[in-house]
Amino acid sequence: MLQVVDLECVRGDRKLFSGLNFELHPGELLHLYGHNGSGKTTLMRAICGLLRETEGEVRWNGEAIRKQAEDFTRHVVYLGHKNGIKDDLNGVENLRVACALDGVPISEERAWTALEKIGLRGHEDLPTRVLSQGQKRRVGLARLLAHDAKLWVLDEPFTALDKAAVGFLQTVIREHIDGGGMVILTTHQEVTLTEGQVKRLQLGWKEEGRV
Repeated sequence: MLQVVDLECVRGDRKLFSGLNFELHPGELLHLYGHNGSGKTTLMRAICGLLRETEGEVRWNGEAIRKQAEDFTRHVVYLGHKNGIKDDLNGVENLRVACALDGVPISEERAWTALEKIGLRGHEDLPTRVLSQGQKRRVGLARLLAHDAKLWVLDEPFTALDKAAVGFLQTVIREHIDGGGMVILTTHQEVTLTEGQVKRLQLGWKEEGRV
């Protein structure tokens, strides 16, 4: 279980949010939304332990993530706006490096399999600098298929993907949730994944105040 307890984050001299509380359980998706600059990316990075909150804490299975260090990072995959890949490495090399940094080293065979599933057959061993933006995005997304992280934190995961790839990624996310995984995501695209029975959290200002 993920818990966010009385969380406050400040960027520069601006308080993005404070007193933020929510829980996420196995099999749940949280759709995080709000206007640009409302703190969505900041919150996601704080949840993953990539930046320090001003007040409050993030807990994983009842214990603060700051106390768990690598024990927590092995359970989470964070995909930000950038793909987090190196242009001089091919897809297989990039994926193996990324998983090693997640604390979950994978074999070359598993890397090839994940890249094939994500739609990069025939491009796995090409330097990523020669790939299209959509293909580079798929290299980053392959981390979701490469190891068994419980929590996926996805910041605009559908960016640069064509219609077929968007549909495929939604299926991958649904299967993860149905299997007891947890997902936090932001997206500016209209996708069926965020409809129906999902948790929603809005950051930012409305006429009646902050929500």
